[in-house]
Amino acid sequence: MAPIVLFIGLGIPGAQAADTAGDPTNPGPVYATVTDKSGKLSLQTYGRPDGKDMVFRISGSVYANIEGNSLDPAMRHGQKLFNIEGYNIRRLYRVPDTNQLYQLSREIVFYTDPADPRRVLREWKNPIDGKTYPVVPINNDSVNFGPFTITSAFAGPALQQLHDETVWTSDIGVRSDLGTALGEKFGLTGGVYAAQEMFDFSVDDREVVARTGQGVPSGAMKTKISWARTSPWAPFMCLPESDVRGQLTYHARSWSLGSYAGIEPWLRAEVEANHPLYTAAPTAPGASENSWTSFYNKQLGKGATTWAGWCAANGRA
Repeated sequence: MAPIVLFIGLGIPGAQAADTAGDPTNPGPVYATVTDKSGKLSLQTYGRPDGKDMVFRISGSVYANIEGNSLDPAMRHGQKLFNIEGYNIRRLYRVPDTNQLYQLSREIVFYTDPADPRRVLREWKNPIDGKTYPVVPINNDSVNFGPFTITSAFAGPALQQLHDETVWTSDIGVRSDLGTALGEKFGLTGGVYAAQEMFDFSVDDREVVARTGQGVPSGAMKTKISWARTSPWAPFMCLPESDVRGQLTYHARSWSLGSYAGIEPWLRAEVEANHPLYTAAPTAPGASENSWTSFYNKQLGKGATTWAGWCAANGRA
């Protein structure tokens, strides 16, 4: 899951300019050249074709996936450990004077109480070592993809018709040698982060017709996403994968919102109080983060301390 301020207009977090037509980074003119339906649909999940911010709201749960139920009774296989609530805020960005586009985004996802999705967890008791650790949300600044060269033949994934919805899939096997890249192994086997990200996108057929015609559609396409991820224990849990058998399974759903203003007040209040950077998408391409590199940059001070050192300093008996 695999994550900032552009306050335009009246100084309201996430407010957007009234018109992006004269902006050289506006993706609209490039988007308008695409003729393939799957290309138009996939680009509209990367961002609004009018260049303004959009949001994918994320809501789901996280479970322990433990081979052989080997950690029972401290932690059992299939146990729900957390709810997750948050979003990815994104925009399509055109490299000026080119036909290249980027998806620029930031994502903030909170681990919340397994019995109360709206109660953000500040700490978590590790049942294996008995210590309590601060909970660090997924806070990736930024998560960027591109550049994509866009021509009239640009095509997206294969589409499938299921009843009255058009659907497509994106399954991503993730492998990153953090031990080599960062000099920090995070207790991962061989220092390698290995995960699987699985997405199903669905758009109502009436929305498909409305948004794949001629011209540049305004607003965000009404999109639903089913998302699942298998990955190692989150860094704040202080469970070394190499020593503690098991992993996490994330199961969530996501839906598009036209802007930051569409997020529920309770979630906006948490972001604005503690993570105000995440009220807007980035304004230009830059380096990307995932949960592990974000933890390395923000909690470990880019290597000023080690993951084991952070766990030792922050674990409270």
